[in-house]
Amino acid sequence: MNATVTAMIIAVVGVLGTLFAPMVSHRLTTRERAQEAQAAQDQQKFEELRAHYTAMNRAARQFHTLLKDALHRIRDGVFGEHERSQLEAARLDYRDRYAEAQMIVPQRIMQASRDVNSVLAHGDATTKRLDRGVARPDENVEAALHALKAAEPLLAHMRALMRADLGLND
Repeated sequence: MNATVTAMIIAVVGVLGTLFAPMVSHRLTTRERAQEAQAAQDQQKFEELRAHYTAMNRAARQFHTLLKDALHRIRDGVFGEHERSQLEAARLDYRDRYAEAQMIVPQRIMQASRDVNSVLAHGDATTKRLDRGVARPDENVEAALHALKAAEPLLAHMRALMRADLGLND
């Protein structure tokens, strides 16, 4: 009887294994697919955030560079319509990237971006006044160039925060 009971237990285990194997396999496959979908979603979010950070960093640096160039050209008396158009295009691109960032970036990066924006906006306003010949008494090209230097460490700090947020720590 002992052998009969053992044979029955083996038979029941075999039948249950046959019945439950597809369910276990299905459950594992479903879990694996969910993990793959989550990984793909995380990768897409990372790529979108990296694209936004890259665009914002590039636009801020381009605007900064063109502001410095504009001030040098104003000083040298060779700031023309072409340079004004380039500067305005860079300003508009920067403004758009800054506006986009406000909707998606973490607060610490937004604060760093605001700090950069403050220096660049002040530099832009000063550059426009100098170009139009309506500078304030304390405004001149050299002072404006010196003020724009304040953006350099702020740009570096903003870039470092963005890189850290993307997990790219040095």
